[in-house]
Amino acid sequence: MSYPPDPNNPYGQPQQPAQPGYGYPQQPPAQPQYGYPQQPPAGAPQDAYGQQAAYGYPQQPPAAAPGYGYPADPYGNAGYVQNAYASWGSRVAAYIVDAIIIGLVPGILYGIGIAMAASTITYTTDPATGVQIPQSSGGSAFGIIFILLGALLALGLGLWLCYQEGTTGQTPGKKMVNIRLVREIDGQPLGFGMAVVRKICHVLDGFVCYLGFLWPLWDAKKQTFADKVMNTVVVKAQ
Repeated sequence: MSYPPDPNNPYGQPQQPAQPGYGYPQQPPAQPQYGYPQQPPAGAPQDAYGQQAAYGYPQQPPAAAPGYGYPADPYGNAGYVQNAYASWGSRVAAYIVDAIIIGLVPGILYGIGIAMAASTITYTTDPATGVQIPQSSGGSAFGIIFILLGALLALGLGLWLCYQEGTTGQTPGKKMVNIRLVREIDGQPLGFGMAVVRKICHVLDGFVCYLGFLWPLWDAKKQTFADKVMNTVVVKAQ
């Protein structure tokens, strides 16, 4: 294809369009450097505070609500909807199961010890006063041993239940009825030591005709007095 002569070309040769130098790479369009935030295009989605999200960067997912999947309140503190709290009946059922675990074998040992001690007691009558005086033989010592073994076993089982409740939030009874003891502030187990302290705080629930144990029947968070002192709640397990 021919081109008209250029009047400014003294040699009268047709002017060819400029071609890039052979063998040299073409200059690519300017690319943004990797790792720097890009200017978001117009109309880019905005975050909750009205600021445009950085283009090309993954958005930070919203923080998961604390406490075994239960929703947090609007102010960022852990909270539980009303139907997440364990019912009073399920707590009583869990308590009965745990009481059987603690008391069954120790109760048998208590019974054996008391029976052995009672069977070895004899009575003699004081001739001067006519009063019967109880006397025991060596068999009563074995009865006392059985009673002490029962007491030690009950103590060990009680500490084991506190350990389970403090580390996992569930005793065998709570696991059976699918409930869990957690800290109210973050929904996590309260630890072995604090679980023991909570058991001691149940003394408060026994005052005034065991009113504290009945308090979850009408309390908004279904807490006993011990729960309020320790800032704990019993919730439905997931």
